[in-house]
Amino acid sequence: MWLYYSSTLGPSQELQMLIYRERHSVGGTNRVVSCPKMADGQGDNPMEADVKMLKSPQMGLKLVHMDLKGAPPKMSYLREIFPLFEQLGADGILLEYEDMFPYNGNLQILRSPNAYSPSDITNLINLAKKHNFEIIPLVQTFGHMEFVLKHNSFSHLREMRAFPNSLNPHKEESMELIKSMIDQIMAIHNDIRWLHIGSDEVYYLGEGEESKQLIEHGQTNTDSLFLSHVKAVASYVIATYPSVKPIMWDDMLRNISIDKLKESMLDQLVEPMIWEYNADLDVRMMSLQIEKYQNTGFSQIWFASAFKGATGAAQCLTSISYHLANHLQWLNIAEALPRNTIHLQGIALTGWQRYDHFSVLCELLPLGIPSLAICLQTLKHGEFSENVEELVKKSLGCKSLQLNFPSEDAGKFPGSDILAQVTEIIINLQVSVDKLLNENIYIKGWFSNYHRKRKFVHLGIIQNFEGDARGVHAQWEAAVSKLRTAMERIYYPDAVEEWLEEHVNPALTRLQIFVKDMDETLASSTIN
Repeated sequence: MWLYYSSTLGPSQELQMLIYRERHSVGGTNRVVSCPKMADGQGDNPMEADVKMLKSPQMGLKLVHMDLKGAPPKMSYLREIFPLFEQLGADGILLEYEDMFPYNGNLQILRSPNAYSPSDITNLINLAKKHNFEIIPLVQTFGHMEFVLKHNSFSHLREMRAFPNSLNPHKEESMELIKSMIDQIMAIHNDIRWLHIGSDEVYYLGEGEESKQLIEHGQTNTDSLFLSHVKAVASYVIATYPSVKPIMWDDMLRNISIDKLKESMLDQLVEPMIWEYNADLDVRMMSLQIEKYQNTGFSQIWFASAFKGATGAAQCLTSISYHLANHLQWLNIAEALPRNTIHLQGIALTGWQRYDHFSVLCELLPLGIPSLAICLQTLKHGEFSENVEELVKKSLGCKSLQLNFPSEDAGKFPGSDILAQVTEIIINLQVSVDKLLNENIYIKGWFSNYHRKRKFVHLGIIQNFEGDARGVHAQWEAAVSKLRTAMERIYYPDAVEEWLEEHVNPALTRLQIFVKDMDETLASSTIN
């Protein structure tokens, strides 16, 4: 039967779930099929979520992914937030530096103007050790090489000249570049156990001129091109740093045949990190994919979920219900793993800050912290329950929780002031500008763009909307000032300006121009 369920996670009536309970024959356990109603329209199909388990699956290390290619936080904020990560159940950090690493020598050009210094990295490592965190650096070595290949000095290493996404695997200089990047990272992270070599979404592979010629002559194919390069990178890591095991994203392996993977012997070199961020993750299909890797010879695997940054390139607010559903599905998958033949090393909770080097910022880290808290605790306890809810509320300093935005309670955790201000601006203030300028009958009828441009205005009409306009303007200026102050404490100036330019300035500038026109009209002594 279908039951209508209203969540107790806060006062909002918008959060609803459809719960379908059925007795499954396997193990006789109660399974809960939940369908969160998301603001973005996703989640219309039931999703099997195993929230009643006999015991929690062994998820291994729980890594918080720090995506530094967008809005990298200052070190001072990491010192504030790492204790919370530990309290919530994190075991480590998957650290994706991109251009925030202090590359030197011929790689110095890769550094962002705000790149961390070597002493910053040392402090970060010591901070991680203080909180018993495993650090796993992530360096892209094939796809998503935009931050390298955008530079003229490395553009000749692109697979396709017009696109800086993917590295040309045929050039000897490409491998030398990768070795140099790895060596510089390993020089600082000299006691790590794993190194993530990326290798996801290698777009346009096989479409470069050198690749095309080899493929046309039957000397290779895209699968072979991919496997050859990844094997070369992984082999270098293992040969140079014998105590370090490479990890790689699995998406490029999914369509390669079992025979081809066996032949490559890639299972002897890397541990695949299997990623899927959708709320309606297909448990059966993912289980079959894992079975394929098992049959190929992989005995150590990783999972990767998402706590933010996976519902839209320009997303501002985090839909917790969407990401919670994703983690509940991963719990299902972990529960079904054949323990005696394959070992789950851990799960990385990804928190993407950009979809790629050139895309806009998605949710800022503080806006994803409540989602991260719920997802970490759900993985730790094997379910999302009232007990988990209470633990999360206590950790975040919240009186209530809501799984869907907007949230009325931002809590009291490091960065919660940014969550509060962004929510206010996105949910309320942007609407207030539209309502004022598009719906006020006096503005639409007597103070339109046409009237303002030609100063063809009856001054007396302004008294009908002046108070409202100044009130909305004052609210905006105060909110933006608070947000800027809060962001500048955590972020570097370029990240602050980028976020404000994308999400504040369009509405605020429109309002400021309107108020300026109103003031100039009032200052005029001419009544038309």
